[in-house]
Amino acid sequence: MTFDLLVVGIGGQGVLTAADAIARAALQSGYDATKTEVTGMSQRGGVVCSQVRFGQRVSASEIRPGAAQLVIAFESAEGLRWSHYLAPEGCILVDPWRAVPPIVSSGVHEYPANPIGELDSLKTKVLQVAARATAERLGDARLANSVMLGAAASSLPFPEQMLRNEVLRRFSGGALAAQNAAAFDAGRELVTQTV
Repeated sequence: MTFDLLVVGIGGQGVLTAADAIARAALQSGYDATKTEVTGMSQRGGVVCSQVRFGQRVSASEIRPGAAQLVIAFESAEGLRWSHYLAPEGCILVDPWRAVPPIVSSGVHEYPANPIGELDSLKTKVLQVAARATAERLGDARLANSVMLGAAASSLPFPEQMLRNEVLRRFSGGALAAQNAAAFDAGRELVTQTV
């Protein structure tokens, strides 16, 4: 069996870093893993999506729409944009935070009025994770990445500690490691309170 997941958001949120941590944790847990990415002007707040597949043997890197067991959305409209990849029994973890891009503020496109409401209407499992708000409360909005990974940890078929180790592997101890450890643990706590 293969576990398929998408990590989605906008440029600068750490989407690719989060997907890399998940793929590495899967490898460390003994799975075969692949990862593919879509970035659209990501340096300027554009769309970013990374697809991660892992299992005993993974023969293709792309996920078919309707097949993902998990979608991790760092931004609410991006969660809605990629929701068609979710399997009927799947789950989407979505930060309700809204990042309105310049193409919307210029009037070229419209931002969805209620992305979370639209996700709820799809009759799929939706868990709101206030990652950015939690990260800001911890002192740095950039910690939202680690908060979301902590929230996702219990939805993955390997020990949560494996993912936590991969998040912290990027830091050589000190204050950054401590901040990211606190953010990861806060994300796990958010999901515990929700379920």
